[in-house]
Amino acid sequence: MSRALTFPGQGSQAVGMGQALAEAFPTARELFEEVDEAIKQPLSRLMWQGPEADLTLTENAQPALMAVSLAVMRVLEQDAKLVWGKHVTLVAGHSLGEYSALAAAGAFTVADAARLLKTRGRAMQRAVPVGQGAMAALLGAEIGQAEEIAAEATKGGEVCVVANDNAPGQVVISGHKAAIERAAEISKTKGVKRAIMLPVSAPFHSPLMAQAAHEMKDALDSANVRPPRVPVISNVSVKPESDPATIKRLLVEQVTARVRWRETIESLRGLGITSVAEIGAGKVLSTMAKRIDKDLALISVETPQDIEAFLKTL
Repeated sequence: MSRALTFPGQGSQAVGMGQALAEAFPTARELFEEVDEAIKQPLSRLMWQGPEADLTLTENAQPALMAVSLAVMRVLEQDAKLVWGKHVTLVAGHSLGEYSALAAAGAFTVADAARLLKTRGRAMQRAVPVGQGAMAALLGAEIGQAEEIAAEATKGGEVCVVANDNAPGQVVISGHKAAIERAAEISKTKGVKRAIMLPVSAPFHSPLMAQAAHEMKDALDSANVRPPRVPVISNVSVKPESDPATIKRLLVEQVTARVRWRETIESLRGLGITSVAEIGAGKVLSTMAKRIDKDLALISVETPQDIEAFLKTL
């Protein structure tokens, strides 16, 4: 069995995530303490006690989700003796999850990944004034359909683009609020099952994030990136990447580029992967992977019980 690990993105956060891990494993607790120290913030307390509104803020949600994923990995490596190259041959992450994947594979230190995601979250939040941008999920839409709707909704210099190609029938668009609302109306005439405005405060993965991409270039230029232990499938290139300079460049491009998740899962299968474990909060990626490739063996690993079940598959 050839296995890949995937790491979730924003939207998978929930108050209480990671707490059972910290209580069960000292190694996980130490990981959360490392993240708190790196960003000079009691993030773990926010994760476990809330309030939910503060945890959902982009600058908190991004490092928090990474912390849960890396706490699981710390337990798997130190307590369960997971071996890179033997038990895992590729990794991938959805948007911010790509940082989690890279840190898990040793390209970033935990502290550097936490600081970069704190910076990324703030930069993405600041890039567009609140109320000017929006995102919507087009349920039942295929990628070509969504692209046509986005093009039709683009008027007067406003931006409307496909931001996430998540799975068959699940495409997310992003851009100026008026254009996204227009696209939602247009979708009703194009056979799309439903258009849902997403509860996000910024138009992620669109050209409107250009300022955030500029800030991330500065941050990544000064970051130390090592070759990962196994290749990482980039959201942007959908190819296995191991070169540090290329990884930095693609992470900058990722801020404004489409998250090509459907293609990522298809790429894993094309590279011989038969089993995918989602590492961290929730089951969002496993649900999408099932829609993309029904033949993949899938497991989500978040709690101590999940870890026990996962170890039986090694």
